[in-house]
Amino acid sequence: MTTEATGKIAKQQDGALDLTVTRVFRGAIVEDVWASITESERTERWYGAWRGEPGVGNTIEVRMAFEENADWSPMRIDACDPPHRLRLYSSDDYGVWDIELVVRDLADAVALDLIHHGVAPEMAGDIGPGWEFYLDNLVAARNGTTMPVWDDYYPAMCAWFKDQLDTAAE
Repeated sequence: MTTEATGKIAKQQDGALDLTVTRVFRGAIVEDVWASITESERTERWYGAWRGEPGVGNTIEVRMAFEENADWSPMRIDACDPPHRLRLYSSDDYGVWDIELVVRDLADAVALDLIHHGVAPEMAGDIGPGWEFYLDNLVAARNGTTMPVWDDYYPAMCAWFKDQLDTAAE
């Protein structure tokens, strides 16, 4: 798999920085892409398993599948509009994780936008490659192809995302 940084960082009206990474699935249907981001047995293949009672305002626990010694971490569901929008919130030692997933129906494909709201500028070079990696994991899991290798993303993509900060400031 060829890896390429595609994410964009944009400054919002309130000054916050949002990072958006998009993947397009040709020939897919919205409901199947939605299942890939909401069903634990499917999220486990590309990101990590989750457990708990789903629903807006509820807190589930997520265990990332591709992080060494990952523990279960709480994640609150802030919005869920099946099959198009899911917003999750968590915070940990590494920062705030305000994530929105938007599934869009295109003429011949389905697009998935992952939006990380409020990215701390000093973390952009670390967070961007991570989301590229995880969304490429999703592509590989859906296609049944070889999973990507983290070392192809980090630190190789760090400069791309740091450069995005300059563009976002304009």
